[in-house]
Amino acid sequence: MVSYSYSSSNLLSSFVLCVVLVANAFQCFTSDATSTLMVDGSPNSGRPIPNTFLGAFFEEINHAGAGGLWAELVSNRGFEGGRGSGSPSSIYPWRVIGNESLISVSTDQTSCFERNKIALRMEVLCNGPKSCPPAGVGVSNPGYWGMNIEKGKKYKLVMYVKVKASGPVDLQVSLTGSVHRVNMVSIISFSAMTDNNFSKWTKVEGILESKATNHNSNLQITTTTRAILWLDQVSLMPLDTYKGHGFRMDLFKMVADLKPKFLRFPGGCFVEGYYLKNGFQWKNTIGAWEQRPGHYGDVWKYWTDDGFGFFEMLQLAEDLGALPIWVFNNGMSVGGEEVNMSALSPFIQDALDGIEFAKGSPSSKWGSVRASMRHPEPFDFRFVAVGNENCFPHHKVHYQEKYFKFYDAIKRAYPEIRIISNCDGSKTPLNHPADLFDFHIYPNNSMDMFSKYSVFDKTSRLGPKVFVSEYAVVKDDARNGTLLAALAEAAFLIGLERISDIVHMVCYAPLFINKNGRYSWIPDAIAFNSHESYGTPSYWVQQLFSESSGAIYLNSTLQTSSNSIVASAIGYRSSQDSKIYLRVKVVNFGSEIEKLRITINGLSSNVQQSRSTKTVLTSSNKMDENSFSQPNKVVPRKSALENASNNMVVSISPYSVTSFDLLV
Repeated sequence: MVSYSYSSSNLLSSFVLCVVLVANAFQCFTSDATSTLMVDGSPNSGRPIPNTFLGAFFEEINHAGAGGLWAELVSNRGFEGGRGSGSPSSIYPWRVIGNESLISVSTDQTSCFERNKIALRMEVLCNGPKSCPPAGVGVSNPGYWGMNIEKGKKYKLVMYVKVKASGPVDLQVSLTGSVHRVNMVSIISFSAMTDNNFSKWTKVEGILESKATNHNSNLQITTTTRAILWLDQVSLMPLDTYKGHGFRMDLFKMVADLKPKFLRFPGGCFVEGYYLKNGFQWKNTIGAWEQRPGHYGDVWKYWTDDGFGFFEMLQLAEDLGALPIWVFNNGMSVGGEEVNMSALSPFIQDALDGIEFAKGSPSSKWGSVRASMRHPEPFDFRFVAVGNENCFPHHKVHYQEKYFKFYDAIKRAYPEIRIISNCDGSKTPLNHPADLFDFHIYPNNSMDMFSKYSVFDKTSRLGPKVFVSEYAVVKDDARNGTLLAALAEAAFLIGLERISDIVHMVCYAPLFINKNGRYSWIPDAIAFNSHESYGTPSYWVQQLFSESSGAIYLNSTLQTSSNSIVASAIGYRSSQDSKIYLRVKVVNFGSEIEKLRITINGLSSNVQQSRSTKTVLTSSNKMDENSFSQPNKVVPRKSALENASNNMVVSISPYSVTSFDLLV
């Protein structure tokens, strides 16, 4: 048994890796070429990988939150949709049930909520079963391309209603299938609505329990009584969200399975807005959900009611066991709009207030708001990023002027907060103080990403650490998420492990895509619709690195004549069985089988065959993708490693990444 010692903060020791590669060209070699990976497994002969190494990045893009991880089923629940887009607000995707002779539907500014005044007005012209259709007239909502309603599950309805009528009004709420409007639940009826008890806005609630399963359902609100009814803030939430915190269970689990050590949020360009007015303004996203005004995300072209707001993102990080990294707006937009230095003070105060909300005492001004949201304990809040992608050459001077103001103010108030700069320090040291600098990389082809294995080799060890907060192969090699792109990303991650004394954090982007969205960024890590989800090959690559955070990076030397192989080794304690393993990861970026000898020296005992495994991510075609019809076409395949030993020869499949987990 190797005598590694592990602490809660890190695995022990200090490591250096030497990898010998022959050239930068990409070429294939015959299968009789043998490479050797020599691993030093002796105690105290490596270095710790930071505990924060692998994380996740959530941005409201591709309906990742609204219509995705945030489990709210009603789309445009406050009838404010589109406000801020340059067009009038719209009730889309709400639909009217009944023709113009039976019902008139419009909006007005009579809501009881001051920050979102628009309400739906329904004037019912028919009266009773003789003039109204049997099922009544009203409105329906399909959610985000169909509501997923499952047999036996319960859904909480909340809505606000106001009535003007000469007598009692019946109002029915139901869930129906998309075909023939088949009723799927026990209908909630509100039959005692009169001017006396509903002349003012009234909150009504109920539980709908499904009698059948339909993945493309609609919420219907109908009546057969002549009256004028107003509706606002109509919500329908499944009761089985994660810990009741509002997160869709399957999507939450997929993120949790990555074991992220940090969560960067809420963007991305979503933070900035194309125009500043449409950027993410955290104070508008906290407090009671009914009172949040929502906003139009003008970069990604859709409305969000901000039910998944600043508090919920902090809660998500906590539920994942991840450290939150808040990217705040620094007064600069995607479209080039920016505030003058003389007008920057409100933005600085906004950042300070946001930090106080996250980590302040429950007796502080903004900490008390957090406490009122049933979280009196401060969040474990340690990082902020000053803006997003604002330090491009044509904006660099203006960004740095603003950055200094934010940096000084935050460090004075919260000296322990670690501050992330947008400026790239990978080639030239930064000329301003920072704890980390942000680095984004989106190569247009896989070979380019594969070559980025050594991108930080010349980065100064004396300056801020590197945060690779967005990476992915894009365009033709990636399509919707190909094996080829994922393998190039795996090689890139191995390179980041190798220099994790400089690179302290890394996360893929984007995390989610609702495949029904009209305006989408591809590829992504996780694809979903109303009821299904799957991981792309890039998602599964991240899982192969999920044990790297806090592991020991082992000294190893790769001797090879092939430019298609990248390899590394770590020592880690398994989160599944708490035993100590060595993990050797090998990427074969070529079209031929590669024979690799793995030699492990310095162990006090032999590698054990029991529980030693091999996990391979590959497919019959390097351009293969996963899909709803074939969600497991490209996924890791795990098997026992029968020849596990301190000295073994293994075959590495063409276009593959293989993880050898050796029990020691």
